[in-house]
Amino acid sequence: MLLPTDLLGEWVLRRTLDDRRAGVRGVVAGTTTLTAVAADEVRWDEAGVMAFDGRTTPVSRTLTVRRADDHAWTVHFADGRVFHDWVWGTSVTHACAPDDYTGALDGDEQRWTVRWEARGPAKDYRLDSVLTRSPA
Repeated sequence: MLLPTDLLGEWVLRRTLDDRRAGVRGVVAGTTTLTAVAADEVRWDEAGVMAFDGRTTPVSRTLTVRRADDHAWTVHFADGRVFHDWVWGTSVTHACAPDDYTGALDGDEQRWTVRWEARGPAKDYRLDSVLTRSPA
């Protein structure tokens, strides 16, 4: 299992979005940077451009990954709310009623993926992110 500290550095981000409800596909191209801010905390910054439904727009987000006293890592939104557990190679969930979110982190130190499926009365989409290590 890879830890967030194993993935520090800059990554090339390519994300595809398949909005099944709207019948529209989109792409995000950009970068992801993981930076250690403390022994038990990693900052996850994403920035890029999304092409979706005939439009392009800049996109960004910041997440924080924190290690608890039990050594388990958890991903948090910028406002501190818990997003999901950092679990490698198996399914994770995010509680956000009324929809269900299921995700997975997988890969190695040179290429990793993040997948999310959202299903429910308000959403029906899949996000697939591929991150490849930026050339030094």
